[in-house]
Formats: sequence, C-alpha cells, structure tokens
Amino acid sequence: MESRGIKVRFHSLSGRESQEMSAVLPMRKNWRSMCKGLVLGTLLTSFMLLLYSYASPPMQTSMNEISVPYSCSSYPAQAKNFPHTQSAKGNGSRCLPQLDIMFMKTHKTASSTILNILFRFGEKHRLKFAFPNGRNDFYYPSYFERSHVQDYRPGMCFNIICNHMRFQYTEVRKLVPVDTMFITILRDPASHFESSFHYFFRIVPFTWKLSGEDKMAEFLRDPWRYYDPNGFNAHYLHNLLFFDLGYDNNINAESPLVEEHIHEIEERFDLVMLLEYFDESLILLRELLCWELEDILYFKLNARKDSTLSRLNSNVHEKAISWNQIDAKLYHHFNVTFWRKVDAYGWDRMQKDVYELRQKNKMLIKICIDGGEAVDASAIQDSSMQPWQPLGVKSILGYNLKKKIDKKYRKLCRKMLTPEIQYLTELGVNLWITNLWRRIRDFLKW
Repeated sequence: MESRGIKVRFHSLSGRESQEMSAVLPMRKNWRSMCKGLVLGTLLTSFMLLLYSYASPPMQTSMNEISVPYSCSSYPAQAKNFPHTQSAKGNGSRCLPQLDIMFMKTHKTASSTILNILFRFGEKHRLKFAFPNGRNDFYYPSYFERSHVQDYRPGMCFNIICNHMRFQYTEVRKLVPVDTMFITILRDPASHFESSFHYFFRIVPFTWKLSGEDKMAEFLRDPWRYYDPNGFNAHYLHNLLFFDLGYDNNINAESPLVEEHIHEIEERFDLVMLLEYFDESLILLRELLCWELEDILYFKLNARKDSTLSRLNSNVHEKAISWNQIDAKLYHHFNVTFWRKVDAYGWDRMQKDVYELRQKNKMLIKICIDGGEAVDASAIQDSSMQPWQPLGVKSILGYNLKKKIDKKYRKLCRKMLTPEIQYLTELGVNLWITNLWRRIRDFLKW
C-alpha cells in the first residue's frame, strides 16, 4: 500500500510536471527566439552604425588641383531665364539671383526644411548639386573631403552643396566657386540639446547606462559620470553645433580658441540664421541671394509630435546651457549679429515681409495639405511621404497630400512635402548605405 501510495504520488507529480513543462517549453523557445533576435539585431546595428559613420570611399591621395571657376552661375547665358529681382535694400536697383550656395546643414535646427527650399530652387533652375555618394551625408562624422562627392572630378563646377557634413573649410573652398555664398543655421543650445538627446541617445552607447523615465534629466544631473569624449557617437550630446562646424567640441569653454573659432565662423559665413526666428532668417536669406518670395515658401519638415517633447524647466534649461557652454557662446554671438542684420534691413520692412511670407505659407497649407496639419507617422497614407525616424521610436510627423489639387499647384505641393531621403532619390543620389540600413531597421521593426 505504501509503495502504491508513493507510486500514486509519483504519477500525480509527473502529471503536474508535464503540464508545467508543456507551458515552460514554449516560453523557453520564445526567450531563445527573442535572445537570438536581440543578439542578431545588436550585431547588425553595430555593423551598420560603424559602416554608416565611418565607411568612406578610397581617398585620392594624388588628386590634381584644378581651380574651379569664379562662378558656376553661367551668367549671362542663364540671365534670360531669371527675372531681375527688386533689390531688398529698397533703393530701386535690380539684381540677378545668386546661384552658387554652400549651406552648412547642422543637426536638429530645421535644416531639412531649408534643404527642401534649396532642392526646389536648384531643380527648378537646373543647377548642379554636389551630392554625397552612397548615403545622405558626406560620411559624417568624418571631416568633409571632395572625394566624398558623387562622381567628383577635379575642376568640376557645382552650384549648390547642402547635405550634412563635418565642415572643413579648406576642402569645401576647393570645391565651390569663388562667388559662393556660405550659409548655416543655429538653435538655442538648451532646446537644441533636448532635440538632439531625443533623436540620438539610442545610438550613443554611454546613455544605455541611464536609468529612470527621464533619461535626459538624469544625464544632466551629472554628465561626466556618463559622458566619454572618445565614446562612439559622443559628439551628438555635447556642443554638437560647434562639432558640426568643424571644431573640437570638448575643449575648455574658457579657452581663447573658442572665441577665435567663433570669429572665424563669422568671417567665413555670409549669413548665420536662427531657428527661433526662422521666418526672419528666410527674409534675410532672400535678400542675400536676391531671390523671389516664392523661392522661400516652405512647410515645416521633420517636426516632432508634442508627446515626445521634454518640458525644460528652469533647472534643466540651465544645466543644458552649462553642459553645452561652447554652443551657448556660439549662439549668443550670432544672435547679436543676426539682429544687426535685421536692423540694417529695416524693422518695418521685415515685419511686412514676414507677414507676407506667412500668409502665402498659410494659403499653400490650405491648397496642399489634407487636414491642414502634420500627422503621426502611422496616419501617413502614402508610404513615399514617410519621413526618416529616429531609432526605436516613430516620433517624427509627416503629411498627407490632398487628393484634389489644382493643376497649377500639384507639382509644387508634392515637392514641398517630399521628405529629404525621397527627394535625394528623385534627384538621382546613390543612397545604397542609407537604403540598406532602412531595410535592416524595417526587418527588425526598429
């Protein structure tokens, strides 16, 4: 009886165990599958990030130096195709549009909106762009080299260069004609850091140690606890504007080199715009380039949805400024020069022209955009209108084009709403690295 009881108890246990095992086995398989996916994803991501950030075409060590022309505008041959624009100086004089432009595209500064303006202008007037080869930037964060330009040969003439790069003035100067206008844009360093942190922190390994829901606030409590100046992609989270413009973002903010470099930027750039005064910046751009108001019409591209915006209280704002002290000095300097330019332009005229620009933009919103506003990525109906998203989250808004648009505006509406990657493809840019990375992200649902 005892043995039977033991046997009964044994069979009873075996039944429970078999049920438990049948439940556990699928869980183990799921965990194994998840682990394999995680390992595969990590390896692929690491490989692609390395390829994306550092892959570079072979350098031409013995590149022949052939001087580029004074201008690539081909005047007077092209002059008949361009209306003589009324000078913005208000003195009754007429001028021809400036066609040779170098736009230093900084990160997280509404620069993609400006890129769209330049793409449309260049395409409309059949200008020649200097485009990157293989991806949508000039092998950033490496310094710009002429050999990064698609199909480059010494002595070639380019009207516009405007994709992301780490600026290297001497190399850019050898590529563009003498009459080129140099332009860039800056942003308040606190809001700039908030935007950069949201967009890039997932690809900056030292942030993976951050705990808590508000990782940015946690980082700013003690940045040097986490920050590694030599860490992979570390530049995205410390004085990024200064880095983009080609300088050491880790030097002491009190070093005299900082002021020297800022004055060097002022000497090299004809216009430094400010995101916080975007419309005023575009009016100054129009004056500098002698363009028409229609040339600077825009829709706001790559905007984030409100739910992903971190509210910067005074404490966090102060810490962000302190952590990005060099960018703060840079912004302060060009905030002063910006308002000098506005003063020279004339306050009344600026107010009038900004109003006209905004009214025309509002008119185009009614004509072009379904619903009259940007929508979440999941609500974008046309896949060709999907903007590029940061890793791990779809926080960038896009647009739906109206189904019925007057023929007069149909092409303009689509061009104004086309995201950067898709527009580059339409312009014939080879984006094999960018497209490969996109496919891997889609496969991993990242």
